[in-house]
Amino acid sequence: MMQRVIGLDVGSKTIGVAASDPLGLTAQGVTVIRRSHLAADLAAVQAILERYQTQEVAVGLPLNMNGSKGPQAEAAEAFGAALSQQGINVSFVDERLSSVAAERALLAGDVRRDKRKQVIDMLAAQLILEVYLGRRRADKEV
Repeated sequence: MMQRVIGLDVGSKTIGVAASDPLGLTAQGVTVIRRSHLAADLAAVQAILERYQTQEVAVGLPLNMNGSKGPQAEAAEAFGAALSQQGINVSFVDERLSSVAAERALLAGDVRRDKRKQVIDMLAAQLILEVYLGRRRADKEV
């Protein structure tokens, strides 16, 4: 049986969180964690992993448009490495333009600006997780 997967959109101020269904088919936004310091951020993610009974995480990797790694991608990798050191199975997902796609979806849904700011990171995490789940399904079909 598949287990749930948690998707993370790791930013400098917040971490968007999404979770898959128990079969690993769909992704739903869960919450946005306000970042404070690494230990607290890791503890908040660990609490979510315990709630969803999983140790598998897909972390968005915000590469530059040319595929190179900038400071944000390096920060996401460092956060993923810290999770790995806690025994969590971490995969990285190219998330170029996921925040742009999330913003467009919210604009298309006529969501007010103040509400968009509250949910954009969570929606970006959901998009990251959807990409990961789709890739995982495609790998199993091969």
